[in-house]
Amino acid sequence: MRQVIHSSFAPEAIGPYSQAIETDQFIFTSGQIPINPKTGKIEGMTIEAQAEQVMQNIKAILAESGIGMDRIVKTTCFLADLADFAAFNEVYGKYFTEAAPARSCFQVAALPMGAKLEVECIAIK
Repeated sequence: MRQVIHSSFAPEAIGPYSQAIETDQFIFTSGQIPINPKTGKIEGMTIEAQAEQVMQNIKAILAESGIGMDRIVKTTCFLADLADFAAFNEVYGKYFTEAAPARSCFQVAALPMGAKLEVECIAIK
């Protein structure tokens, strides 16, 4: 099975990709930047505000498949500035209080729409 996941509570794709793909065992989200799904614009000026929006976008996409954040097993996080790592961790940690997923985190040269971060994940069903 391969099914496209779409949530109206998460931002529309800004390119030729799906918000997420569900398979028999996993859900793979596309990278989420801090777009507010109501406005289509970047939410917040700080890394903390943007991280909150990103995590809410991921939460909405997973909810569309009937699962929660506790089903995430791996995240990949992209930061425009690694100096934001500690502040990002403060927000990120609120969403994973027990058995945090495996994670990679990188500084990148630039992100779409001037975002400060992007996060993608793999979750089990």
